[in-house]
Amino acid sequence: MAHVHALTLYPIKGCAGVAVDRAELTPAGPAGDRLFAVVGVDGSTQWQGELPRLALVRGRVLREGAELELSAPGAGELVLTVVTGGATRPVAVEKWPDTGIDQGDEAAAWLSEVVGKPVRLVREPDRAARAAAGTDPTAVHVLSLSSADDLNARIAERGGNPVALERFRPNVVVSGWPEPCTEDRAERMAVGGAELGFGELAVRCAVTLVDQDEGVRAGPEPLRTLATYRRGPDGVVFGLKAAVLRPGTIAVGDDVTITGWR
Repeated sequence: MAHVHALTLYPIKGCAGVAVDRAELTPAGPAGDRLFAVVGVDGSTQWQGELPRLALVRGRVLREGAELELSAPGAGELVLTVVTGGATRPVAVEKWPDTGIDQGDEAAAWLSEVVGKPVRLVREPDRAARAAAGTDPTAVHVLSLSSADDLNARIAERGGNPVALERFRPNVVVSGWPEPCTEDRAERMAVGGAELGFGELAVRCAVTLVDQDEGVRAGPEPLRTLATYRRGPDGVVFGLKAAVLRPGTIAVGDDVTITGWR
């Protein structure tokens, strides 16, 4: 029997994850996941491939979304009152409506100091509206322990060092599937009180080369080894991006049952 081994939310897109015991899945993904983003002064999304120090920034949503705590090694903590209305600024953030709610100069100054570049922190304008608009086919990222273990065994055979699961930034980690990459073949699966459906295989980029603890690029693994057996027409693929077919609460330890195969 397969189970939910771990759950992780990423309150700030491109930054460190926060482990949780349970999560509410909505049609737009886990509640609070990637609700904020770091953008350049031109509104472009900042990502770890160019700014690996983003991996050091951790955001925690407090007081049911009223506050956001920012922290990073050596930079201390900053607690912000979340701005949910008012003026927006043009941004280019995937799945957002080309605008974001700026979270103020104090947040911008703190983040800019940590990552070493002028940036702004913005919030998605209306997550509820996006959730109501329809199912996002790539709302939840699923990866299995067997897939990660198989990859690290292959890396070791090539003389490399294993890579941490965190480099792949999954929301749901599944244990108990004996066959690596079982998630590739899952058309539908029941997870706790929710149901997920196949969206697409996750195409991997330079973010996987970033050491998530140090905030530095440390390649060439895992992309070098993944390219030997996981190369698809769109690039190297590893893990599943899934749609939320039935919203609900999931928790660590919940059963994961595949109800339909591709």
